[in-house]
Amino acid sequence: MPDDLFLKIINREIPADIVYETDEILAFRDINPQAPTHILIIPKEHIRTMNEMGPGHTEMAGKLFLVAAELAESEGIAQEGYRVVMNCNRAGGQAVYHIHLHLLGGRQMGWPPG
Repeated sequence: MPDDLFLKIINREIPADIVYETDEILAFRDINPQAPTHILIIPKEHIRTMNEMGPGHTEMAGKLFLVAAELAESEGIAQEGYRVVMNCNRAGGQAVYHIHLHLLGGRQMGWPPG
């Protein structure tokens, strides 16, 4: 886990623009935003990929999505629309191996993403 960039943010070893925090979840602005609003929402528990999630993670996963909706509202993008994405492994676009949701909004989102 020493290569886990997000654990370093959780532990305040590196700075981040934190917009939300509880005992279980942290959310912060992406340093390389792909939209005017680009927030990463992470559990404080280290889980490398979605493939490692199990039935014991159901409540936490639900909380991540509820936080995304709350942040979309507070960022003023809820009514216009937004995207929530979780990538899994290299071919799925995952760059940091600590599960996280991307909350993206503030522009028209196309498909495929990009």
